[in-house]
This record gives sequence, C-alpha cells and structure tokens, in this order.
Amino acid sequence: MNPLHCTLLLGILVQTIVPHESGVSNGYKMDKIRWCVTSTQEHKKCENLKSMVSKFLCVLRNDTAACINAIKVGQADAITLDGGDIYKAGQPPRGLKPIIAEDYGKDSDTCYYAVAIAKNGTGFGFTELKGLNSCHTGLANSAGWNIPIGTLVEMGQIQWNASENRTIEQAVSEFFNASCVPGAVGYPSLCKQCIGSCSYSHTEGYYDYGGAFRCLKENAGQVAFVKHTTVPAAEKFGYELLCKHGGRRPISFYKTCHLARIPAHAVVSRDDTYLAKLIWNALQEAMKNFYLFTSAQYNGTDLMFKDDTVQLVQTPASSDAFTYLGANYMAVIRTLNGETKQHGALRWCAVGNAEAVKCSQWMNQSMNILNEEGIRCVKASTTNDCIRKILQNEADAITLDGGDVYTAGKCGLTAAMVEGYDTDSCTSAGAEASSYYVVAVVRKGSGITWGTLKGKKSCHTAMGRTAGWNVPMGLIYRQTGDCNFKRFFNKSCVPGAKLGSSFCALCVGGANHACKPNSEEPYFGYAGAFRCLANGSGDVAFVRHTTVNENTDGKGPEWATKLKSTDFELLCPNGSSLTAPVTDYLTCHLAKVAAHAVVTRPESRAHAIKILNKLQARFGPAGGDTFKMFSSTGGVDLLFKDSTECLVEVPPNQSILEFLGAKYVDMVTSLRKCEESRSDLERACSFHSCQNA
Repeated sequence: MNPLHCTLLLGILVQTIVPHESGVSNGYKMDKIRWCVTSTQEHKKCENLKSMVSKFLCVLRNDTAACINAIKVGQADAITLDGGDIYKAGQPPRGLKPIIAEDYGKDSDTCYYAVAIAKNGTGFGFTELKGLNSCHTGLANSAGWNIPIGTLVEMGQIQWNASENRTIEQAVSEFFNASCVPGAVGYPSLCKQCIGSCSYSHTEGYYDYGGAFRCLKENAGQVAFVKHTTVPAAEKFGYELLCKHGGRRPISFYKTCHLARIPAHAVVSRDDTYLAKLIWNALQEAMKNFYLFTSAQYNGTDLMFKDDTVQLVQTPASSDAFTYLGANYMAVIRTLNGETKQHGALRWCAVGNAEAVKCSQWMNQSMNILNEEGIRCVKASTTNDCIRKILQNEADAITLDGGDVYTAGKCGLTAAMVEGYDTDSCTSAGAEASSYYVVAVVRKGSGITWGTLKGKKSCHTAMGRTAGWNVPMGLIYRQTGDCNFKRFFNKSCVPGAKLGSSFCALCVGGANHACKPNSEEPYFGYAGAFRCLANGSGDVAFVRHTTVNENTDGKGPEWATKLKSTDFELLCPNGSSLTAPVTDYLTCHLAKVAAHAVVTRPESRAHAIKILNKLQARFGPAGGDTFKMFSSTGGVDLLFKDSTECLVEVPPNQSILEFLGAKYVDMVTSLRKCEESRSDLERACSFHSCQNA
C-alpha cells in the first residue's frame, strides 16, 4: 500500500478513537485541537508539534477540500487556508469561519501582495503572457489563480465570460502554452508542467508558493504567480516583478508593482465560541514551545502556516468568510466561478415588516411588467443584516443612509445609484445629484441651545446613521473629547443601541420591538425621531431638514396631523443666532451630507442599475399608477425616502468615500474612535488594512 495512504488511514483512526474530553463544543467534549493536514510533510510537522504541545492531535486528509469537510462534520477542528479556500469553506452548508489571521509583519500585517514574477532579463511583460508556460500555487488559490486570472480576464488578455459554454480552466488552457496548476486534474494542459500528480496538496512538488517558485526556478514555467515574500532574499537578484500596467521592477518594489493586495491566510473552524478560544489558547502555547512558522526541517515550505508569518491575530468575533475577504475580492472569485448575476430578478433587502409588505407589492407589480427582470424580496431585521446578506449573495441591493453606506463601503460594497430629491438633481450625477442638511430640532421656546444640550433627553434616527448619530455625536465628540455619550445626554432613544442602556430609555417599541433599528420601533428613522420630540419624550431630535415639514401642518401620518411647523425651531451650532425657524436650514444646520444611496456588490452594479432604471420609469413619479416606488403607506420612507423624485447613477469610478465626501468621512472616522459608534459588522469589515485597498 502507498505510504501516504497508510498514513491517511492512521490519521483517520487517530481522530476517530481519540474523543474530546473537557469543555463542550458542537456536541463534543474537548480539550485537544484536531489539526487537519494534507501531506506527509505537514503530518510530520504536526506530529512533532503534538509531541511538544499535548493539546494537539493530527488528522491527515488528501487535500484542503477534504479537511474542510472533516471540520464541518466534526472529525477535525482547524486548518489554515488561503483566501480562495476560505471562500469555499464559508459557503453554505459548510459555514466555517476564519478565527485567526496570519500576520506578516511590517508593511503587510494581515494582508499580502499577489505578484507575477519572472527570471531576470527574460523580457516579456504582464500583457505578453499568452503562449508562455505558467506556474500557479493551486487552482482557485488567491495569488496563484484568482487574482492573476481574474486580472487577465478583466484586462481582456484572456477572452472569457461566464455565459460561455467553456469553463475558465479551458480558457486558461488556451491562453498559456502549458502550466502547472495543482488541483486542475482533468485539464491536461494545466497539469502538463507539474512534477507529481497535480494534486491540490504538498504531495505535488510544485504546489503552493514554494512549489510555484520552484516551478519557475526549474524552468517548468516562465512566469509564476505567488505572494510578494515568496522569493528567498538570497535569490531576489535573479528575478523581477511584472507590473500590471507594464514594465518590470525589482522584487523589493512589490508595493508599487503588484496585481492586488489581499487578506492573509487564516485559521478556519466551525462557528463555535468555545472552540475558537480553545484553538487560540493552544496556538499561544505552541508558539512558546515550538517553531510554528518554520518548515525547512520537514522538507517543505509553508507547512501548517506560512513560513513568513510573524504572529497570529484573532479576528473579531463577528467575522465570517465574507466580511474577512471583502466584497471586492469575492467579486473576482464569483466572476471566475460563473456566479456573477447579469440577468434575472434583483433581490431587494427589506428591513422589518412594513418594508417587507411594500416590497411584496413592488415585486408583484414588477413581475407583471418586467417578468423575470423585476424585484424579488429578501427580509432582514436590520440594515446591517441586509449588508451581510448582500455580501453573502443572498440579496443584491438596498437603499442606505450615509452612515450605513460608510459601513457597506468598509465591507467592499459599492454605491450604484443615489436618491434625487428635486427635478434639478435628477439631471445631475453622483454625490452632486442630491444632498440634504442635518438639523437639530427642539420645541419653540424651550430655551435649549446647542451649548446647553448636556443633560437633556435626545431622539435619534438610529445608531450609526448620518443625521441621527454620526453628525451630531461627531460634533459633540469634537467638543468634549469624551466617548461616553451616556454622560452627555440624560436619556435617549437610539434605535440599535444596547437594550437596557440609557440610549434605549425613551424608546417605545414594546417588549419585542423596543429600540430595534427598524420601523417596528415607533421612534425609528427621521419621522420616528421627530415623533419622539413631538410626543414630549425627548428635548431634541436629530433629523434631516425636510422632516419637520413632512410631518406637520396637516402632512404626515395620523400622529402628526395636529402638529404645526411653527411650534418647532432649529439649533444653530455656529453663527450669531442660537436658534432659527425650521425654514432656515440653509444657514442653521449641523452639516450638509450626501443623499441616501443604493448599494450592491461590485459585480452586480450594472445589473442593479439596469433593473432600477426600468422600474423607476414604470413606478416612479411619472409612471406610477398601480404602485409608487417612492411613496409609503403603513409607514414612512419605506425602501426609499418618500421625498425621492428619481434615482441617479453614481459615476462608475467613484469610491464610496468620494461619494460621501471628505468632510463627512473625516467626521465619521473621528467618531469611530468611540467603540460604541462602531457596529460589530463594521469591526469585522475593518479588520484588514487591505480591505478597501
């Protein structure tokens, strides 16, 4: 029998007969970590670790796919994976999550650069690779496949799209003369240059970074796709980087000559808090007693962990595969996997019951008109839940306030269209298409000024929202330097804040809905915050400049019918006046900010714009008869702001930070020093410095 198979069977027996013994996770009692390895070299290193740190056991499988499955079904607990494999592991029904990231030290941290390298003096550039022999770390790996092949497709070097009958592997086979792509068994041209079985494991000599470099070094290929630290220091003089937009540079110039900067490899495991803590503690002990980031003595490279790892870093508890990788990198993966949505219904994320009802009406009407290119509805409890669903490809789009747009941008989503609030804005573009003013409203004659707000009761649209939180609290933080806003306001209603805190003390949603950041909390949103003030619950409401006018003088819902706009006034934070009539928002406001925007995944942007333009032509102000997109019953500002006149495309090359504007971004960034202002989702999406690079 093949020695590897013997070891494999032994590994299966070991993991089967050794139960977990203390602590409970996923139904298992445990006190040891079963680490999954994919080669005899890795198994040897793991067994050596086990002999020195008793908390480890070793489970041998043929490849990472088998390890992912073993972890999912509870036959193993952890493995370190490349980004491409993290994506696979995170897909339902596996649902594994990255819990610990590799950190590569200065200039890299928990990211690395994907680069193309060639031997010095060979002459060709990145756009001249057709017909050459190539070396790859592995099929669907980040630096070895997803990034270089995705880049070549994007640049038109490789002619392919997901609607073709041929696979991306076939397209690559036709582009390169011959290759070694470990794991591409079934594509002879992609395995032709390999020196083993072309397996997706260290049993293939040209597998992973060290293997792909060896492939280049031994002249099996003329170009290798690896990470920026792959070439040993003593050999750098013999190799060059191929720059994406032309030319070559020395290996040390990777910061300006690379294909992409992407998230580091990470330890993945089941979604289990106890198990994650056990793995972290075991690895901390291992680093004190074992050379965890060295592989040379086991006749390999990058075994169990990358050899250039400096330290390990825990990911935020709310991280998953999608927040860890970010939407930009996942767009590349989905494109190569043929998962990019170019036609069919647009899956709209509706927050709460009232939005779900309106969305259902929109869906029924749109399907009657546009058939399969209408709307499908996905329901969620909060806007952050919607952002996650869009990241996970369970939904496609939602309209968000600027604060949520900021969070979505941190996760790699993109702004596709912006709400326009008047006729002129419907002929403009991008962030200039429309904007609004953030104002602080009080009852007329209350005697309250911006300078006397401390100790008062406050009404906010929701935690993290532009008008209701980011702008007013950003200004207050700049004045006080104190992140403990509970010391500033006596009581508040801030939907989305922690239940039981003073920030939820004024909310009136009842036992099941109090302080929820959706329409089930009566004090949620612009109208809700104003209602909180009008009812006498709060002393000040932070809203947009149109809110008072939309909910007084006979306009607005039933609770607002007797309210008069002249009974309220604005607080002026600057200038000669302390207060002003609600009509004077041009001179008395807290900030001017970008309008609400439709966000989606980068690869879905064109599809979303196409569908929304068709829908607003039929259901917008000019065409709406049976259904109106920009009008709400049973609530206010459902799906879109009721004052919306149109949706305008955001310029395709405009980043979310550019869309929001430098002043607003600076204010939010400053406020984010206060941890209470950062949602769990934003913490997860902001983990990497490369997330939005």
